Amino acid sequence: MLPKRVSRPYREAEADIRLALLDAADYYIECTPTCGVPYWDTGAPGLRDLSNWSECDADPFNDKEPVDSSAAAIAAQGLMRLGKIMGKQGEKYTIAGRKIALTLLDEPYLSLDPAHEGLLLHSVYHWPRRWDYVPEGANIPYGESVMWGDYHLRELALYLQRLSPKRSYYSFANIHWKVPVA
Repeated sequence: MLPKRVSRPYREAEADIRLALLDAADYYIECTPTCGVPYWDTGAPGLRDLSNWSECDADPFNDKEPVDSSAAAIAAQGLMRLGKIMGKQGEKYTIAGRKIALTLLDEPYLSLDPAHEGLLLHSVYHWPRRWDYVPEGANIPYGESVMWGDYHLRELALYLQRLSPKRSYYSFANIHWKVPVA
C-alpha cells in the first residue's frame, strides 16, 4: 500500500500497478520451464523443436535455443519479494522464486570451476546478433557468465540469507512496502 502522503493520482493507479505485477509474475511462471530458468525469448523459434519444453526443466545444453540464467536470477528475487509482501496469498510466488534459487545455486548453473571467471553459467548476452560465445561443435551458447548475471545471483543469495529468522529483511533504504491484496 502506498503511504498516505502520496497524491491521489498515484493512489488511483495502485490497483492497476498491483494487477500488472501479478500478471507479469503469472506470465513468467506460465512461460518458463518447470525449473524456472527461461529460454532466452518466449517466442524463440527453436522452442517448437524442443518437445514439451514448458513441462520439464530447461536444458542449457540443448541444440535449439539458449537458456538465460541471468533473467532467472532477477525473476527469483522479484517473485520472492512479491510473495513476501502478499503474505499467505503470495505463497505460489515465494515457492516459484525459491525453486529458481535452488536451481541456480547448483550445477549445471553454478560454476564450480575455480578457473572460470564467473559464478552463474548459461547466461545470454545478445543472441539475436550472435554476440554470445558458442562452444565448438554446439549450435547455441552455453557455459558462459555475464557480469549482471553474477551480480543478480549474489543479490539473490544475499536476499535468501536475509530471510533467515536471525537476519533483518533486506530492502532498499529500509523501506518496507505493503501491497494490499484484492
